[in-house]
Amino acid sequence: MLDLKFVRENPELVKENIKKKFQDNKLPLVDEVIALDIESRNVKQEADNLRFERNKISKEIGGLMAKGQREEAEQLKKKVTADSDRLAELEAKESELQEKIKKIMMTIPNIIDPSVPIGKDDSENVEVQKYGDPVVPDFDIPYHTEIMDKLNGIDLDSARKVAGNGFYYLMGNIARLHSAVISYARDFMIDRGFTYCIPPFMIRSEVVTGVMSFAEMDAMMYKIEGEDLYLIGTSEHSMIGKFIDTILPEESLPQTLTSYSPCFRKEKGAHGLEERGVYRIHQFEKQEMIVVCKPQDSMMWFDKLWQNTVDLFRSLDIPVRTLECCSGDLADLKVKSIDVEAWSPRQKKYFEVGSCSNLGDAQARRLKIRVVGEDGKYFAHTLNNTVVAPPRMLIAFLENNLNADGSVNIPKALQPYMGGMTVIK
Repeated sequence: MLDLKFVRENPELVKENIKKKFQDNKLPLVDEVIALDIESRNVKQEADNLRFERNKISKEIGGLMAKGQREEAEQLKKKVTADSDRLAELEAKESELQEKIKKIMMTIPNIIDPSVPIGKDDSENVEVQKYGDPVVPDFDIPYHTEIMDKLNGIDLDSARKVAGNGFYYLMGNIARLHSAVISYARDFMIDRGFTYCIPPFMIRSEVVTGVMSFAEMDAMMYKIEGEDLYLIGTSEHSMIGKFIDTILPEESLPQTLTSYSPCFRKEKGAHGLEERGVYRIHQFEKQEMIVVCKPQDSMMWFDKLWQNTVDLFRSLDIPVRTLECCSGDLADLKVKSIDVEAWSPRQKKYFEVGSCSNLGDAQARRLKIRVVGEDGKYFAHTLNNTVVAPPRMLIAFLENNLNADGSVNIPKALQPYMGGMTVIK
């Protein structure tokens, strides 16, 4: 969420940013919120004047009563009563205007970084760099659920009976591989200096609206009926929420945390053939990383975060590439974002396995995450990135480690987490 003062002083810059995100329908909101802000400040000024006048008259009434001038005092009391009625109207109006302003401000997108490429949607994202050599073997690679099924590693039919589409049972060594990847990712991030955390898997609405846009919330979140609780779509939500309404000493920054959680997502909309199986599902597990830092350090941490994901995948011999998200593909709170995509030998192309985002002070402003230093208080910057999210990551793993006989090699880095196993047969 932008600073209202910034919008008031830079309306054309804010409008230009909206155009860069191809959200022209939001252009009128800038003038609307500025008009509401003027009205709100006028109402507040009148209310403040009445409060000052009321306090002044109250003292005069006390003086008149002390002198026995009751008639004059009663006349002033009538004025205080009339002013109180007007003040109540103004306070109600002020609250109404502030709510309207907040609602609009939460829909105006954050200012994107100047380095972000301009484009309408993800088809215009820009490849940054490839890591590792993509290989297409000289044998056919089956669809990932077929690989798992031949290894007695998945049961989708039973999951449909129990929970419906978008769920799965992982079994045997595939289930073990799933847990091994999560455990390896945890230790990988701990070795890089991040503090391990297991967060709440449900959060209140004030945290939900603090970490994401209304559009994302509607498309992703499951609400617990009858309670002010939502199932998390990623542990980033509760991890950033951990700092809600706090004032952090500057010397305590950066806060670098890595978290494990299950994730729950509606995943609204129809999906193509490549998104069946376990690619796009309602429930999965994930290792995440978040950083809360000083504004001047956020871009440095942004580069460190996406590099962590690249390094983890390369340590498992999976080729990846980084993709710069264009302006139209950025969620409203994001300043800059890079996707990490893994190579699929079967599809002969890359597909997304992680996303790194710098949100500037947008989440901190919504959640009141402040920092106090020598120069006073300011809002922190927040960043997040996927370490690894199986079972989607398992698709890349299985395809890149599959042998012609249907067995799957286990890279050295994962062998300690698989009881020394070197191959799944």
